[in-house]
Amino acid sequence: MKRVVSVSLGSSTRDHHVQVEWFGEQFDISRIGMDGKLDAAIAKVRELDGTVDAIGLGGIDVYLYAGSTRYALRDGLRLLEAAKRTPVVDGSGLKNTLEREAVRFLREDLGIELAGKQVLMVSALDRFGMAQALVDAGADVLFGDFIFALDLDKPVRGLAEFEALAQRYLPDACKLPFQFFYPTGKKQEAPPTPKYPQYYEQAEIIAGDFHFMRQFMPDRLDGKIVLTNTVTAANVQELRERGVRLLVTTTPDFAGRSFGTNVVEAALLALLGKRPEAVTAEDYGRLLRELHLAPRVVELA
Repeated sequence: MKRVVSVSLGSSTRDHHVQVEWFGEQFDISRIGMDGKLDAAIAKVRELDGTVDAIGLGGIDVYLYAGSTRYALRDGLRLLEAAKRTPVVDGSGLKNTLEREAVRFLREDLGIELAGKQVLMVSALDRFGMAQALVDAGADVLFGDFIFALDLDKPVRGLAEFEALAQRYLPDACKLPFQFFYPTGKKQEAPPTPKYPQYYEQAEIIAGDFHFMRQFMPDRLDGKIVLTNTVTAANVQELRERGVRLLVTTTPDFAGRSFGTNVVEAALLALLGKRPEAVTAEDYGRLLRELHLAPRVVELA
């Protein structure tokens, strides 16, 4: 049996454990939340190092992308470097494949025409492949990174402008504690505090990281489509109560919830038996097809 563990800076109330069988082999997959405690997360990675087949890092990114430029977060690197033997991934290696596929799935499998659709992309830096795919599909995308991560009311509409601003702000921002611009630990369970509601109201599709979109989410999201990643049963119910019409998660359903991309990447890495640097986008794409790992779709209204 292969064992895969996600060590997350998120809340421990979101912990989950499943066993799945892929190609006749059993996989034990679990998520351990460290409630925002970076030092405890580093200690947990060190404890697991050499005892499991792959480790995922949740609730934090190691790398952010804007175009062809990769930016490394200081705190993410500390976690990554805590393991010396077991391969560690943050989901960024799979996101480009998985989340472009989710956009294709919206168009071709669900029949949702994206051309001209108003899309609020709450954070493109950690999901640049999704953002680029939405733009390529003809959607009118508002990039909300500076609004929701840095609390700057600066809507960006265009990949070139987005990349230029990332180049200007990110080298310094990446040195800050990750909690400065992303909700971790118990903050993930706090009720949303509506802020910048106009950007949610204008959008027909709200896309990107769930915690980013939830923290400032208004009370009503009637008729909206949400394209996101990790959600629990409670999150699904919350979206239903706010009037969301359709929920699509980029990762598949695992025993009633969708895991983070880091978990799926770690599991696929264990299946491949390779080091992260040896895996290609084609490797991930092939496994996604062979395992029939499709986005999760939930009709809410």
